[in-house]
Amino acid sequence: MSVSESILYNKSHLFAVEVVKFYQNNYQIKYSDIYKQFLKSGTSIGANMAEANGALTENDFSAKVSIAYKEMLESKYWLLLFKDTDLINEYLYIKLDNQVTELCKIA
Repeated sequence: MSVSESILYNKSHLFAVEVVKFYQNNYQIKYSDIYKQFLKSGTSIGANMAEANGALTENDFSAKVSIAYKEMLESKYWLLLFKDTDLINEYLYIKLDNQVTELCKIA
């Protein structure tokens, strides 16, 4: 595993922690589906990176990183939706969006 992959794993874990905290603090029953979708995509990034770290082949590694990248893009979508529907404050939106944007750049 290279340094950049280790950084990606660590930063994806930190992002997942922030996603879980956001979910815990902001979950609303009437919007439960979109909150759950964000929880799933945001935590899936790190889970896929953990699987990539245990990959037995280069193809398996690439596939897991690719899935993680797609989850990053999905997380960006949910964040934008939260922002555009006033379900997240500007500060938290910027913080989380910057984190996931950094993940995308590393991946």
